[in-house]
Amino acid sequence: MKKHLTMVLTFLFVSMFSFAQTKDSTATEKIKVWGNCDMCKTKIEKAAKAAGAATADWNDESKILNVTFAASKSNNKKIQQKVADAGYDTQDLRATDAAFNKLPGCCKYDRKPQQ
Repeated sequence: MKKHLTMVLTFLFVSMFSFAQTKDSTATEKIKVWGNCDMCKTKIEKAAKAAGAATADWNDESKILNVTFAASKSNNKKIQQKVADAGYDTQDLRATDAAFNKLPGCCKYDRKPQQ
């Protein structure tokens, strides 16, 4: 009897905690971000992390920023906005001229004409 009671209580205890722990969905995105150098890489990745990315890796050859983030804490648009605020144009957002002009000379990439 004690063995059955222990098993039932253990089952209830485990079940209770498994329902209480909801897994936060993690998203992975690729975002095109213009930049030139290692200094750009550092600033772009820092901006993405400040916007809630758990990981951020920008490739200067492909101009692709790979990010992962908890969907409940961030999103693609929020990350792109923070990167644009740092002075870098993204696939969907253009940095303001003021933010772009604050970049060091080596970071000033050729910008697409504004549409």
